[in-house]
Amino acid sequence: VQLQASGGGLVQTGGTLRLSCAASGRVLSSSSIGWFRQGPGKEREFVAGIRWSGRSAYYPDSVKGRFTISRDDAKSTFYLQMNSLKPEDTAVYYCARGSTWGSRRPADFGSWGQGTLVTVSS
Repeated sequence: VQLQASGGGLVQTGGTLRLSCAASGRVLSSSSIGWFRQGPGKEREFVAGIRWSGRSAYYPDSVKGRFTISRDDAKSTFYLQMNSLKPEDTAVYYCARGSTWGSRRPADFGSWGQGTLVTVSS
């Protein structure tokens, strides 16, 4: 599978953005899609995950209630809706395919797409 993230940009504190992850190619139904981010000088951090087929999702406490992951099966596209953005959300955001449901470890994900930059100004 190939993944391509898009939708990043500059937004003010408290603003919203929706990122997209377009998928192409063959994917096992048991896979999942995860969104990660990597800020300047920081390690890559998990922010959301959803089953490739199904609606189950999970989030870390740092974004729970503000970020929502969703999918459009007809478009083979996954989304990350980000609300109430904070300056600490500034990072390059990536989507990737996971093979272990519930994992938050970057090592359990592959097929990393090119990231999209989100900048939140204070």
